[in-house]
Amino acid sequence: MNEKQLYQDKLEAKLKEWKADLDKMRAKAEGATADARLDLKREIEGLEKKMEAVKAKLSELASTSDDAFESIKEGVDMAWESLKLSFSEAASKFRDK
Repeated sequence: MNEKQLYQDKLEAKLKEWKADLDKMRAKAEGATADARLDLKREIEGLEKKMEAVKAKLSELASTSDDAFESIKEGVDMAWESLKLSFSEAASKFRDK
């Protein structure tokens, strides 16, 4: 397996994990007070948008040649880091609610 495929597989596995975490957040939001539920819903929607952006970047990556991998990887890494930071922040908010 080449570096591009390993990289893509790793990110896709983490996205699946985060999807499960999002489902848990949705369940927790349902049990929150009305004000907290609104805040948590916004967090979830923001995470979903960032996840979709990462998925789009991964699709772009999948359709590139191995030679173009490095040039596309930078954009994927930037989207990934933004999503990772947002998940970390959201997780701490959900712990506090």
